[in-house]
Amino acid sequence: MSIALITGSAGLVGSEAARFMHERGFDIVGVDNDMRQYFFGADGSTAWNRAQLEKELPNYRHCDLDIRDAEGVNALFAECGKAIALVIHAAAQPSHDWAAREPLTDFAINANGTLHLLEATRRCCPDAVFIFASTNKVYGDAPNELPLVECATRYELDAAHPYREFGIDESLRIDQCQHSLFGASKLAGDILTQEYGRYFGLKTAVFRGGCLTGPAHSAAELHGFLGYPSKQVRDNIHSRDLVSAFWHFCQNPRAGEVYNMGGGHRANVSVLEAIETAQHLAGRSLDYALADEARRGDHIWWISDVRKFQAHYPQWECEYDIERTMRELVEAAAERTSA
Repeated sequence: MSIALITGSAGLVGSEAARFMHERGFDIVGVDNDMRQYFFGADGSTAWNRAQLEKELPNYRHCDLDIRDAEGVNALFAECGKAIALVIHAAAQPSHDWAAREPLTDFAINANGTLHLLEATRRCCPDAVFIFASTNKVYGDAPNELPLVECATRYELDAAHPYREFGIDESLRIDQCQHSLFGASKLAGDILTQEYGRYFGLKTAVFRGGCLTGPAHSAAELHGFLGYPSKQVRDNIHSRDLVSAFWHFCQNPRAGEVYNMGGGHRANVSVLEAIETAQHLAGRSLDYALADEARRGDHIWWISDVRKFQAHYPQWECEYDIERTMRELVEAAAERTSA
């Protein structure tokens, strides 16, 4: 039986991918050593999600492996060999602010770890599809140069700008801007994934996500979007919609592709609007404070133009809007609190 090897398998995207690919008949090899607990403390731990995967998925095998360990990665890939049909790389250090605390750790995970996985794929299972969960932070703060208008609850792009209708596409520059150290390390992994497709001919794809969300998210304060009087805008894509896009790519893979991936105009929200929706869904007021100070290199307005992916894979569509996604988040949080 074919293996889907998934890094960050107990995290938001990884666990969604494990369930999705398990439903489609893959044996799942999950790689996750719960570094989120090291990054963000007990609240960020994914141990609860790992336990659910091991309980619910009969063909799930967990490996407590650190992707910085090249020998360990090579040994796992050698053991599984050409049975690996799909690699979904969703493990990462995901925080702007945390990266500045330990730059060497951040780069070792996001860049070197990605290289270890790509090289192991090339050597042990070169016919496998390799998908890298990248980030729109590879564009640095270049989006902040767009003509933005401050409105009552959000920033909006000037109506005359070509990005206003569909969002930001893959032609936006990735250099001559401030990325944050996190954005730089993810960009290194992003470029490596492209190069293993273009140079070696591997079936690789980079998905540059904005805000990825869903009920399996072990949320943490350092892993969010902050500042700009809470009017900054993000499109949000449910992890199920993202993994569905992975599946469509897997069916007809290409080499070295790059896709901006998010909720687009179907699912975007400012912080203020998200608070209002959460209060409505929860049926109570939330305790919050607004801050003007933003993270360095962070975006004021981001909505992804997903038309390139849709042109390549016209059968894919984003099913979740903001309210449906947030309703799931509220319900899942209430369930975990009462458990």
